[in-house]
Amino acid sequence: MFVLGIDPGLSRCGYAVVAPGRRGRGIASAQASALGVIRTSSELETPHRLAELKRELTELVEEFRPAVISVERIFFQNNIRTAVGVAQASGLALVLGAERGIVVAQYSPSEVKSVVAGDGRADKTQVQTMVQSLLGLERPPRPADAADAAALALCHLAHDPHLKRAAAQTLGSVRVR
Repeated sequence: MFVLGIDPGLSRCGYAVVAPGRRGRGIASAQASALGVIRTSSELETPHRLAELKRELTELVEEFRPAVISVERIFFQNNIRTAVGVAQASGLALVLGAERGIVVAQYSPSEVKSVVAGDGRADKTQVQTMVQSLLGLERPPRPADAADAAALALCHLAHDPHLKRAAAQTLGSVRVR
């Protein structure tokens, strides 16, 4: 069983495919199968950027068949242009899950930071370091969008009692785009 974490964005959309760890070890033994960022060019018109993002997210869903898509809940941002792009990317993820019959969960940034770093006000570096530790990665995921996506998947694993108890699957190496 996989959770696809998505940190939505129009320019950079972070993604992480994470599986639950061994029984009794919680998120500390979770494993990542894919981790990275989907980038779209600002030179393209928004509909074309959204189409590219949809293609990439669809490929991830088809390849990994996640049981859950965990998406960052949109919160107020000072930059309205950024907020619109984030909302559009988030909408794509939500619709993709709904169309495929995949459970979709949304978490606020502070919920995610509380679960992963133990502090709802943790900074990007703290989240990256904790994601590295929890997933047993050689280095912190970069850019921060990839770490945030992994943190979203880990947050869901911590909240879902069925996935918390699921046995880990052998995933092989982490694919980074």
